[in-house]
Amino acid sequence: MNLFGVMDVSASALKAERVRAEVVASNMANAETTRTEDGGPYQRKHVVFQAEGGSGSFQQSLMSQIGGSGTARSSGLLGSSPDEAAGGVAVTGVIADQSAPLRRFDPQHPDAGADGYVEYPDINPLTEMVDLMGATRAYGMNASAVQAEKGMLSASLDLLK
Repeated sequence: MNLFGVMDVSASALKAERVRAEVVASNMANAETTRTEDGGPYQRKHVVFQAEGGSGSFQQSLMSQIGGSGTARSSGLLGSSPDEAAGGVAVTGVIADQSAPLRRFDPQHPDAGADGYVEYPDINPLTEMVDLMGATRAYGMNASAVQAEKGMLSASLDLLK
């Protein structure tokens, strides 16, 4: 992977974590939604990530970068070839949770059934907040990685002066 490939990996992670945060926010906003366009309560959503680019495992990538002798190759900073895939993460989809809705007795509610129970989404605010904190921290770490790379590129350009 070349130095510019790090920016591509971090950019893909920033996009993926933004989608994750949006989905979590949607889950939290619809925690009390008892009727959707499809009929029935809102269903919690999950984001599915997939590795993109790159080839093989982390160990294979590491060994290809350091070579057989255990020392870094002379071209280590700039990568081994221009067509080498950098890797990253992609959002492959947003899926609905198939868990059963929570039932609460409220016969005065407009969406109550004949038995007086209302179906609510199975959304735990604590779980959603933990997911949101994870997405926020991952986003922040990738933003820091981009800033660090910008600093390295700037320092490299200063050395060439």
